Amino acid sequence: MQTNFSPEQLLDPGVAESEKILRKCVHCGFCTATCPTYVTLGNELDSPRGRIYLIKDMLENGRPADEQIVKHIDRCLSCLSCMTTCPSGVNYMHLVDNARAHIEKTYKRPLLNRLTRGVLALVLPYPGRFRLALNLARFGRPLAGLFGSLTATKPLAAMLELAPNSVPATSSSAVPGVHKPNGERTGRVALLSGCAQPVLKPGINEATIRLLNRLGVEVVLPKGEGCCGSLVHHMGREEEALADARRNVDAWTRELETGGLDAIIITASGCGTTIKDYGYMLRLDPAYKDKAARISSLAKDVTEYLATLDMPASQQASGLTVAYHSACSMQHGQKITRQPKDLLKAAGFIVKDPAEGHLCCGSAGTYNIMQPEIARTLRDRKVKNIEATGASIVATGNIGCITQIAGGSRLPIVHTVELLDWAYGGPKPEGLPAPKNILQAAE
Repeated sequence: MQTNFSPEQLLDPGVAESEKILRKCVHCGFCTATCPTYVTLGNELDSPRGRIYLIKDMLENGRPADEQIVKHIDRCLSCLSCMTTCPSGVNYMHLVDNARAHIEKTYKRPLLNRLTRGVLALVLPYPGRFRLALNLARFGRPLAGLFGSLTATKPLAAMLELAPNSVPATSSSAVPGVHKPNGERTGRVALLSGCAQPVLKPGINEATIRLLNRLGVEVVLPKGEGCCGSLVHHMGREEEALADARRNVDAWTRELETGGLDAIIITASGCGTTIKDYGYMLRLDPAYKDKAARISSLAKDVTEYLATLDMPASQQASGLTVAYHSACSMQHGQKITRQPKDLLKAAGFIVKDPAEGHLCCGSAGTYNIMQPEIARTLRDRKVKNIEATGASIVATGNIGCITQIAGGSRLPIVHTVELLDWAYGGPKPEGLPAPKNILQAAE
């Protein structure tokens, strides 16, 4: 793609990086076939190619974002399916992130939209606030229908509908500390506690710690670590995202320099995609760029790390049919496609791939709140494909996907590591059918 940025414009690092990305696009349109919003809405401006034209026009002319640009950029899930499809290597992720930062700086959103986004940024990344909000949601749930009938308040209705009926108690897996291995130590890792996941489903990190400890791996939850920054990053609130990144880099660097780390384990693939990008995000900060690049190189999805270990023989769960939902941030963001399924198969599960596995389920961070109608359409399409596999259970590697799919499916859905923990001696994941209903091995 030909660009016409001035030398003065290219002095801005964000513009300069965007210009490099734009020049790689050859207008081929391969991305349109795999873009969930284009497949759903059929609008060229709701495809990566269309959004690239809008971003180019906005940045090249040095003008503030307008209502049309914001509408179509907001509809982007950042699922990154287009990057998997693109034959030219266009880094759409960095381009749309820069566009969102530009929107945040130059566009004044309607009041209710600003308030909703502000509340999400002030609540979701903080476990204590998020827990309080979920407990309060039960009192607002009767108003969900009213909020859903008005366009401006549909995000409020979506929040109430997504909130669980009860919130699990605070888990030790969310408290800083060291979890010693069973027997001789063979490795040492840090585990990202995260923000929303330990509130919604603490059993995921509990299963991770149990499994790694049985495999001889010491697990540390460092003091000072917090939200990875992805939630505010995808809202265009770049300074907040960079502050989150710096805080985590500091926490993990301290642990790396004192006790040593083989890896930084992440059990939410959305967080993993962002943490693996810390080196890029902090590339302009001389005090952090090298430390951030080192942290990014150590970041591993839990299945990515487990695939490097010698796993024992599976103790149970043989023959259970599992539909594996590959989260967008896993398959497109981190290019992890084989390891989770290989681990499940080696543990004795029969793994089914749903049709249209490349399409997003509609979760995408806060997308299912801010764009509830599109998200619901994508969820229903995903659920239909999952249930068509005939599987007894769904496994995935991202808390957002778990919450989203559970809202529309009759099947139990768990994190991949929960099934692996069960197969290798841990407890049966909560929500699974009784063994007699799914296993002949219990007879």
